[in-house]
Amino acid sequence: MVALMVGLLLIAFAVFAILPFPWALHWWPEVVQFLKGGVPLMAVFIGIISFFVGVADIKDKIETKREEAEEAEETEETEETEETKATEEESS
Repeated sequence: MVALMVGLLLIAFAVFAILPFPWALHWWPEVVQFLKGGVPLMAVFIGIISFFVGVADIKDKIETKREEAEEAEETEETEETEETKATEEESS
C-alpha cells in the first residue's frame, strides 16, 4: 500500500513539474533537453547489449548443432554395434 501511494505521489509530482501552468514548475524544456542528451546514450548501451546477446545466441546455435551432430554419430554407432551383435548372434 505504501508503494502504491509513493508511486502515485511521484507521478503527480512529475505531472506538476512539466505542466505549462503559471503555478507549475515549468520543467518541460529541461525534460526535453535531458531526453535529447540521454536517448543517444541509452541507444548506445542498448546496442552494445544487443550485440553481445546476438553473439552469444550465435555461439549457442553453433554449439547446439555440434551437439546434435555428435548425438547423431553416437546413435549411428550404437545402431551399427547392435546390428553387428545381432548378426553375430544369428550366425552362432
